Amino acid sequence: MDKNGSGGRRLRLCRVVTVPATFTSLLRKQIDHILAAGIDLALVSSSGPELDELCSSLTVRCFAIPMVRKTAPLLDLWALLALTRYFRRERFEIVHSSTPKAGLLTALAGRAAHIPVRIHTYTGQVWVELHGLMRWMTRESDKLIGRLNTHCYADSYSQRKFLVDEQIVDPQRISVLGEGSLSGVDLERFDPTLPTWRRAETRKRLGIAETSLVIIFVGRVTRDKGITELIEAFRTLQQFHTDVDLVLVGPYESIRDTLPTEILKELSANTHIHSVWFASRPEEYLAIADIFCLPSYREGFPSVIIEAGAMNLPSVATRVTGLVDSVVDGETGILVPPKDAKALARALEEMVKSADLRHQMGRAARQWVVQHFDAAVINRAVVDEYFRLARGN
Repeated sequence: MDKNGSGGRRLRLCRVVTVPATFTSLLRKQIDHILAAGIDLALVSSSGPELDELCSSLTVRCFAIPMVRKTAPLLDLWALLALTRYFRRERFEIVHSSTPKAGLLTALAGRAAHIPVRIHTYTGQVWVELHGLMRWMTRESDKLIGRLNTHCYADSYSQRKFLVDEQIVDPQRISVLGEGSLSGVDLERFDPTLPTWRRAETRKRLGIAETSLVIIFVGRVTRDKGITELIEAFRTLQQFHTDVDLVLVGPYESIRDTLPTEILKELSANTHIHSVWFASRPEEYLAIADIFCLPSYREGFPSVIIEAGAMNLPSVATRVTGLVDSVVDGETGILVPPKDAKALARALEEMVKSADLRHQMGRAARQWVVQHFDAAVINRAVVDEYFRLARGN
């Protein structure tokens, strides 16, 4: 098989995610690499303006299916039937899913449609922080994904070990590309030296003094991201530092994994906590920050932490799966135990008190990201893997 496929025919690939924002926020550069390689690409997700934008701006086919993150048996069945019909009609050589719901539906539909190469990238395990029936169901879903696909990938080495140790996937059927991550970091986009950053303007818009030190969090503002511990640790910091602000960039969950009432009240009442509900360009907020903080309970491989590193930001994060691959403890940041607000406060205090430590770790973080997580390198590895799998190697 040559580069384009058997007999010169272009390799037909379908990428499937649950919500279209995954394509635009995490996979946009990877899509460009796939198209530049001459692959005939189709994109599938639930409907949304992001999917419409990709269809109109790129030469790709898009197919919208009503997928939702939560369990919805009737809607899920309809989505499964629609996806199976689509796969049979299009006769893809490879289907590649990411995110849990898309992963399960793609594994089932791909098997039913006899797609020869079916792959999935695990990006974190929802069931780790669940209990009872929901934990069992989501855990079994991950196991089924591992069994039905021809091969799987983890976006970090610690996540691969966890999945193997938990007997979710056979060790021969799961691997990691390069140093990990879903799509690396666009180093041209996340560049701290760009003259276009309007730091003073952004701070003024948020109501942050020019002299204030800024701690930033980027992600879903939920309990399992460690927001409760972050707010408690920030309260402790404020007892000794009046010139520190906290910026939270990301949506609040109103149904699943909501924050305790007292934490929500604190978020509203504390004038040094600033919530940015959605940001298509999180780098604009990273540009005004001094410390990145991600006290998550679980991760696959958090892209935001290496994006922050690319912006010369040191990190304070938890010692959990995925984060141990994205932070070099003591060099690019500080790792603390999960669900430990006191340890988190001590690590943040250490960073706040020492500008030299922040600058040293920030420079090391940028160098480490450039060396290991350049999006161009990661995305090239993904494209090479498609051609290898299509050849049957």
